[in-house]
Amino acid sequence: MLSWDDYHQEESPLPSSAVIGQESGHPPASLAQTAAPVLLPPTAPVYEPVTPPARDPLQPVSTAPNPVISDPAPTAEVDIGAERVRVEDKAMINCRADLNQLVPFKYDWAWQKYLDGCANHWMPQEINMTADVATWKSADALTEDERRIIMRSLGYFSTADSLVANNLVLAIYRLITNPECRQYLLRQAFEEAIHTHAYQYCIESLGMDEGEVFNMYREVPSVAQKAAWSLAHTSKLNDPAFTTGTPESDQELLRNLIGFYAVTEGIFFYCGFTQILSMGRRNKMTGVAEQFQYILRDESMHLNFGIDVINQIKLENPGLWTEQFQREAIDMILEGTQLEVEYARDTMPRGVLGMNAAMMEQYLQYIANRRLSQLGLPEQFRGVENPFPWMSEIMDLRKEKNFFETRVIEYQTGGALSWD
Repeated sequence: MLSWDDYHQEESPLPSSAVIGQESGHPPASLAQTAAPVLLPPTAPVYEPVTPPARDPLQPVSTAPNPVISDPAPTAEVDIGAERVRVEDKAMINCRADLNQLVPFKYDWAWQKYLDGCANHWMPQEINMTADVATWKSADALTEDERRIIMRSLGYFSTADSLVANNLVLAIYRLITNPECRQYLLRQAFEEAIHTHAYQYCIESLGMDEGEVFNMYREVPSVAQKAAWSLAHTSKLNDPAFTTGTPESDQELLRNLIGFYAVTEGIFFYCGFTQILSMGRRNKMTGVAEQFQYILRDESMHLNFGIDVINQIKLENPGLWTEQFQREAIDMILEGTQLEVEYARDTMPRGVLGMNAAMMEQYLQYIANRRLSQLGLPEQFRGVENPFPWMSEIMDLRKEKNFFETRVIEYQTGGALSWD
């Protein structure tokens, strides 16, 4: 079992027999089979039952307190008498300060993002899907191109947020050695779970074939290419034996963060977001659009947090940000942009929802320039403007605007439990 408490502690990779989902090949033993005697190893101590001495019934029962039994657990991991953590002791990676001490804060922006994420909390069941169900079942309410967009979007996103969450929990959290940043990462991980829940809720509500939608990343080339790219740029850190501390491994972490935040969440999500939200602006599939609206707001905060983490690592470790590595980062963003352009062409073979693949390509180039600029890299698409300015307005959504009117009555929060 991995321990996230001591980042400098060596971790052994799991044996091959511990692969998730892999069965041992042997059926469970029956009750008759379990009756065979269990042989203890030669060195195992054999404990004999001890009969307590009989108490004299004429003697009063002692009222003395029970003796204090010392905890047999080792205390070597707790450094008794160690100095308190100072702000200057903290660092984004390779930090030797106590990770269990949240304060004093060094990165106030990370803590503020955690608080903002908590303030933006929402759940999929709060959004009424009744109108969407009627629209989806209607024979003429949606065009084939619009149905294609909905299917592709749910197919990609239902898997993408799981890929993001796995990388976040299995790699990033372990390697970022700052408590306030880890606090936000925990919040982000929960939000990724909410997003996956939201896609499942949409798919179930509309009565889609769940197997087809969730397996789309293995069946549709434009979806599979994006998923494969994300996996390729995050796989090394998922090895439990991977550690930072050398220029090569620290750069590998930076590659992961750029691929994870700037490309996967910062580029791959934007074609689908724009398509679904454009549909909502036309009063079609408003429930799905509202789910995507809140997901986009969360993802915008994830992106900004990731960019801040990358730039902070650059600031604290300037030797990592070499000209060669900068060129590599630019190439990653250009590759991701092209894959998203190909996805746009696949999902929009014709004009639909007031947009087309050419307009989407321009928008993605505009987004790529934003990502490059945020990382301190030169823009690669000169003179490109945003063809969808309304997207910026949607990102600034305030939760209270719609939830008061669209909350499902039957939805029950943890604060309204009934014990009847």
